[in-house]
Amino acid sequence: MEIDAELRRQIAVSLSAAAVFVAGLVGIGVAFGGPDGLPETGAIALVALLAAFVLLMALVGAYLIRANDDDA
Repeated sequence: MEIDAELRRQIAVSLSAAAVFVAGLVGIGVAFGGPDGLPETGAIALVALLAAFVLLMALVGAYLIRANDDDA
């Protein structure tokens, strides 16, 4: 299977969004993690990160669809 430019762009954008999510998880772990576990503020930050990731992936999907339509 040959990977064309469009598929490479989709892969790169999706992996970038996932990398931002993982970096956010690490950041929350560093900022709020401790020997006692995750405090309430850390849990709220985690839920906010998950919601932001869902919205980010929706925006990425919309961008990729729009970019695909512009190429056609």
